[in-house]
Amino acid sequence: MEVKNFINKILAISVVMLMSAGSVFAASAPEVTVPNQYPAKYTPEYIKQIKPVYEEVGKDEVFYVALDMLKDTEGMFSRNAILGNNLSRKPVKIEFRDLGQINQAYATFDALGWKKGKKLFIFISNRHKDAPAGALAALLAHEALHQDEFNSLAEETYAWTMEAFVWNDILKIYPESDQSHALVDRENKLKKLLEKGNYTNRYIKKAVMQNSGYKNLPSYSPGFDRL
Repeated sequence: MEVKNFINKILAISVVMLMSAGSVFAASAPEVTVPNQYPAKYTPEYIKQIKPVYEEVGKDEVFYVALDMLKDTEGMFSRNAILGNNLSRKPVKIEFRDLGQINQAYATFDALGWKKGKKLFIFISNRHKDAPAGALAALLAHEALHQDEFNSLAEETYAWTMEAFVWNDILKIYPESDQSHALVDRENKLKKLLEKGNYTNRYIKKAVMQNSGYKNLPSYSPGFDRL
């Protein structure tokens, strides 16, 4: 089935792996801006102006741009969660990482949500360092919804649907975000599922339910009690 093949192909989605043990690696130095990675409005001067709002999340300015791009989209809740309006009451730390160094099983994942004690982290695969900021914004909108050690089919359905809606909004505001990149391919596939379901979660939910990686998840988790 097409949907099943799609969901298996990108099983490396941002599955939340919430763990209370293990070490957290130090953040790397900020990356150099990739040409055309940001919409034109995000000039060095503008990024300098917005930096104080976002710098607590990490050192890479692409995350400042991605979070700022969530304004006026369905991802405002996620933006605010990353900035500190979450269960930890502290900003979520975001880093690019070689996820395979955390665990080889994560090597093909796009992102990981991570919890250490009361601190929340989002690790984005190094493969996406050069992804358009708009695609990273959609991915962060998904990840920000996972804030505790619980997960469920309802939670994943909501997170995937949020990601699709945010990408849809991003393309309306910043159409130049639709570039040739693996992460953009992921977002466009989600958008197609959203459109196929007439902007409901119908086909995204079907994809989640058919995902073998989610077969042991309960139907519901705290805060996510509807499917």
